[in-house]
Amino acid sequence: MDQLLERFLSYVAIETQSKPQARQVPSSEGQWTLARQLQEELLALGFVDVTLSDHCCVMGTLPANVDWPTPVIGFISHMDTSPDFTAKNVNPQIIENYRGGDIALGNGDEILSPVMFPVLHKLIGHTLVTTDGKTLLGADDKAGVAEIMTAMARLAQGDIPHGAIRVAFTPDEEIGRGPSYFDIEEFAADWAYTVDGSDLGEFEFENFNAASATVKIVGNNVHPGTAKGVMVNALELAMRFHAEVPGQEKPQFTEGYEGFYHLHNIKGTVEHAEMQYIIRDFDADNYAKRKQLLEEIGRRISKGLHGECSIKVEISDSYRNMREKVEPHPHIIELALQAMRDCGIEPNVKPIRGGTDGSALSWKGLPCPNLFTGGYNYHGKHEFASLNVMAQAVDVIVRISALVAEKK
Repeated sequence: MDQLLERFLSYVAIETQSKPQARQVPSSEGQWTLARQLQEELLALGFVDVTLSDHCCVMGTLPANVDWPTPVIGFISHMDTSPDFTAKNVNPQIIENYRGGDIALGNGDEILSPVMFPVLHKLIGHTLVTTDGKTLLGADDKAGVAEIMTAMARLAQGDIPHGAIRVAFTPDEEIGRGPSYFDIEEFAADWAYTVDGSDLGEFEFENFNAASATVKIVGNNVHPGTAKGVMVNALELAMRFHAEVPGQEKPQFTEGYEGFYHLHNIKGTVEHAEMQYIIRDFDADNYAKRKQLLEEIGRRISKGLHGECSIKVEISDSYRNMREKVEPHPHIIELALQAMRDCGIEPNVKPIRGGTDGSALSWKGLPCPNLFTGGYNYHGKHEFASLNVMAQAVDVIVRISALVAEKK
């Protein structure tokens, strides 16, 4: 656990926040810094075929230590952190043997409270790594990076039989660009696992179908004193549009397999307004209907607008549900679940209410379900990680690797 913590603290100290507005991949220079560090660490562990691509993807192979054929498996985590909250000058706090109750974050008024985050109740006695209340932590997904590296260090000692293992660390997952430049053929694994989940025992092989929608509204602005019959207020059209989006099908009212519409940005004037939505659903048919509904709302409200006024709905797909690509390979799923049980962990199979690199990679031909990491409350100042759960994630990675070698 000391080595795991040391690695984790080393990685979160490097600012790797992705930048949606950037055009290049990776979108931030700090991702290169972490990538080069990981490249050196892999070489020091005895990895071969260690590469760093032009788009900042690190890959390497831990050679097999058995003399019989085994499948080549992979483990993947992303190096970037979310752009949703500042990640500059991350200053972690270590809470040993958490005894319950509120945790003060730094010297300010911020607290991490089990009242707001009940998961803390089941982490009594754990060593927790928190923020100081001023930044996110970066456990998403540097916890996964640290766990893969720690597991590989254990396997590199040679005491546990294993086949060839490929690892990869990707950029810009948080803004959906990393898999675009991931070379499946170069990675050359039969299947892989992303290590990018959360609570102990979580295992996911299905995720949202996802799209983004931009609603562009053109109104007509004149002096309000002479506006009768002439003014078309784009802001009011935006409000009418959103009022027709189903009220209970929004993130704050949904869970499990329920999809949603999420308005995450709106800006404008009387003359022009723009709204940005994300659309999510697990079911492909319902997903298509959600996209159609936004288009229908736009057409309905547009009727009767005069002059140059208009409402235009632009929709683009982001990623698709990996279940269709993973479920035909049940041994991939069962292997991970058996590894958890062998480590004394009760699996918690659940859908990802979001996406991972694994969804895109599965559709590119690399089946890639997702393992837990022990990180919680991602993308904000209340983010934290349990070192104990992180250590159990390391055990599961090691056990998966050993099980593959046992399947002769």
